[in-house]
Amino acid sequence: MTSLTQVVSLARAWRNAVARSGAVFLRDAGHGLLEVSHNSLALFGLLVVGVALFASSRSDLRHAIEAQTLSWLQARHEARVQAAADPDAEPNLGEPDAILRATASDPKNLSRAQASVALWLAARYHVAPEPVSRLVQEAWTVGALVDLDPTLILAVMAVESSFNPFAQSPVGAQGLMQVMTKVHDDKYEAFGGSHAAFDPVTNLRVGVQVLKECIRRTGSLEAGLRSYVGAGNSGEDGGYAAKVLAQQGILRLVASGGKVRTTAAVTPPAAKARPAADAAPPAATAEPQATTPADPVPAPDKVAFLH
Repeated sequence: MTSLTQVVSLARAWRNAVARSGAVFLRDAGHGLLEVSHNSLALFGLLVVGVALFASSRSDLRHAIEAQTLSWLQARHEARVQAAADPDAEPNLGEPDAILRATASDPKNLSRAQASVALWLAARYHVAPEPVSRLVQEAWTVGALVDLDPTLILAVMAVESSFNPFAQSPVGAQGLMQVMTKVHDDKYEAFGGSHAAFDPVTNLRVGVQVLKECIRRTGSLEAGLRSYVGAGNSGEDGGYAAKVLAQQGILRLVASGGKVRTTAAVTPPAAKARPAADAAPPAATAEPQATTPADPVPAPDKVAFLH
C-alpha cells in the first residue's frame, strides 16, 4: 500500500514538473518570438524610412514612383468601371472639360467697337461669331502689348486665311496668319510645340511676333507687310500690302460705328497707304460700293527664310 502511494506521489510530482517546464518553455518561446517580431518590425520601419528619405532626395525617382502609382490606380479604376459597365449600354462620349479647349467668347462681353468688328467679320467670312469674338479680343490685347493696331492684325488674318484656322499654303504656311511653322518652330516652343500652329490664339500670337519683326527690320508698315508675305527682296507682292491696308481701313470704319455692307469688295486704295499708326480712320459716313464678295488676293508664296 505504501509503495503504491509513493508511486502515485512520484507520478504527480513528475507531471507537475513537466507542466511547469512546459509552461516555462512556452513563456520563454513567446517572449523570444515577441522580441524577434518587435526587432523585425523596427528594422522594417527603419528600412521604409530610409527608402522614403532616399526617394525624396531624388526628384526623378520620386516622379517615377508617383507616375507608376498613378498608373496603377488609374488601371484599377478602369478595371472597376469596365467590370461594372453594362455591355449593352451605349458608350459615353461626354467630356465635361471639353469647354476649356474651346476658342470662343460671347460678343456681348466685348466692347462696342470690338463687338462691331467681330460681328462684321463673322458675317463677311461666314464663320461663327463666338470664335471670331475671341480672336478680336485677343487682337486688341496683343496689339496693345506690341504696339500694333488690332485692326491690322485682323486684316492680315482676313487676307491670309479668311479666318480658317486650319489653312495651309503649298509652301507650308499654316493657320490663321499663315506662319511658316518649320521656319518659326522656335516661337512655338513657348506654346508646347509646333502643333500649336493650329490653335487659333497661338497662331495669332506667333504671327504678330513675326509681323512685328518684319516691320521693325524693314522700317515701315508697307515694307513689313511685303516682307511678311515673302516679297521683301523683290518688292513685288501682288498687291498684298495694299489689300491688307484696305481691309484694315474697312475694319477701322466698322469699329468707329460706320456702316459697311459685308458684301463690299475690299478695293486697295489708289494712293500709297500710310502706316496704320499714322493713318486717320475713314469718315463714318462713307460706305464702300456694294459688289459681289471678293476673296482675298492670292499673295506670292512665302519664302521659307522670311515668313
